[in-house]
Amino acid sequence: MDQQRAEELRGDPVVFGAANTIVAACGQLAAVVHKPFFSLVEGAQGGNLIACLQFLENTHTVEILREAGPQGLHVKDLAARITDVRRGANPNVRDIDHTKISHVLRLLATYHWLQEVRPDVFANNRLSSFIDSGKSTAQIRSSPGTKYDETDGVAAFTATSGDEVMKIHSVLADWLLTDGGFGEKMYASPFNLAFKTDLKYYEWLEEPGNEARLARFGHSMNGTRYWELAENIIYGFPWHELPRDSVVVDIGGGIGSVSVILAEAYPHLRFVVEDRAPVVAIAQQSWGNKHTDLFSSGRVSYHTQDFFAPRESFEVPGLGTISQPTVFLLRAVAHNWPDEYVVRILKHLRAAAGEHTKLLIVDNLLTFACFDEDSSADMRSLVPEGSPLLPNLGRASTNAYILDVSMMGIFSAKERTYREMDALMQNAGWMIERVKRAVGSLWAYTTATPV
Repeated sequence: MDQQRAEELRGDPVVFGAANTIVAACGQLAAVVHKPFFSLVEGAQGGNLIACLQFLENTHTVEILREAGPQGLHVKDLAARITDVRRGANPNVRDIDHTKISHVLRLLATYHWLQEVRPDVFANNRLSSFIDSGKSTAQIRSSPGTKYDETDGVAAFTATSGDEVMKIHSVLADWLLTDGGFGEKMYASPFNLAFKTDLKYYEWLEEPGNEARLARFGHSMNGTRYWELAENIIYGFPWHELPRDSVVVDIGGGIGSVSVILAEAYPHLRFVVEDRAPVVAIAQQSWGNKHTDLFSSGRVSYHTQDFFAPRESFEVPGLGTISQPTVFLLRAVAHNWPDEYVVRILKHLRAAAGEHTKLLIVDNLLTFACFDEDSSADMRSLVPEGSPLLPNLGRASTNAYILDVSMMGIFSAKERTYREMDALMQNAGWMIERVKRAVGSLWAYTTATPV
């Protein structure tokens, strides 16, 4: 109970902001005092940590250690349990060498992702428990394909990062150095190079043979809500001012993670989650028995729409046909596409907007790693004037810049600065009306109106 209260306290905006300052200061101090070669090794060979995290999730080690309790489990017994659970998916999997496991888990413990309670005996800690799917090992063994169903999506996010994203990063530099050209073949993104395909990432996920990846990706997007506090999306826009039965269209909303949060906070609103047909087909079932009242009442519904095509009218349960919704919500959508594609999306939304329709883009707005004297104060820096910390909060904000490069790798896209976002909006017929920063981070809620 005390641990739960401590975690809830960390979500308090004041505590969250203070924690970010501590992380930024510690990161900056480490960069100053640590031996440069050691810092280089950690960065240049950081793929080792990614691989070990992937092993931790793929072997269901976190779930096994949870059942073992705080006393932990010896790697020899852990190896046997891993093999037993994995044989639920494949009876012919080979045993894992427990002497190798100890070295993998020790690196994770050194990075505070596990605890080594005695020599070769490991237990979960705060960080590893965050990856826990919550499923029992018996459930995973009997139905390995549904491990991520009815979970918070963090385990799925970890698995996706260790699979597609890690492979994409391995060719990022080669792609940049050749501008995507290899002989007569051009690759639009590092993803295309890594997987030798001309398809876009979402199209590739829908290919035969990628069914598990597609389902996992939907859950992993549910996990990304931890990029922001739930309170931020709830209070990042004046939802309470909207009239009863106002329709909010969640563009590219996946299985509806954000719409569910908002629908529970604002029961007077209607949310329509739009995505590609294969995603819509599995969206509601991905929630299992959760939130059935939202779906049965029609407060959250699903609609198939290609956001690169002209928008069509759609049906909202209990309201009928809608052509001009009150709000278009794009959370973590614009960063998936190069500028020219984002302009196309926004122009279609502009054509379907009514006089009072609002556009809300929820994405990172990157701050420069130096002071930007030409920007307004809230866009110029995340730290008080005169602070010795980097204006973008350095180490505390690295997740946004890591995501930025990941978007380049997967989509040849990016997170954007305010200047870049403003240019896109104007090009598509929208004008930024308001930007509200999330507490202590680069996540931002950018509201625009038609012009």
